[in-house]
Amino acid sequence: MILRCVIALAVGVLLIAAAVAQTKGPNGGTVVRADDHPVEFVLRDQEIVFYIGDHDGKPMPTKGLKARAIVQDGGKTTTITLSPAAPNMFVGKLAAPLGAKARVAFSSAVDGHSLQARFVAP
Repeated sequence: MILRCVIALAVGVLLIAAAVAQTKGPNGGTVVRADDHPVEFVLRDQEIVFYIGDHDGKPMPTKGLKARAIVQDGGKTTTITLSPAAPNMFVGKLAAPLGAKARVAFSSAVDGHSLQARFVAP
C-alpha cells in the first residue's frame, strides 16, 4: 500500500514538473527543453511547426535532419513526418485541425542524441 502511494506521488510530481517546464516561446508557441535544447511547438490551422534551438537557445539549423510527430487526437494516433525548413524549423501537415487538448510528441536526432518533447495542443 505504501509503495502504491509513493508511486502515485512520484507520477504526480513528474506531471506537475512537466506542466511547469512549458513556457511561452518567441513564436507564440509552447517551449519545452529536450536534452537541453529548446523546442517550441506552434500550431497554425492544419500545420504544425517546431522551432529548434541549440544548447544556448540560438536557432539551430535543421537542414539535413529528420523528425516526426506523433499526434493523439480524438482517440486516433497519427504519425507525421516533419520536413526541415529554414532557418530552424520542422514543419508537418495535419489531415484536420487539432482538437483541444490533443497530445503531440516530437522526436528527432540532433547532435548525435535523441530529442523528445511532449506538448498538449491549446
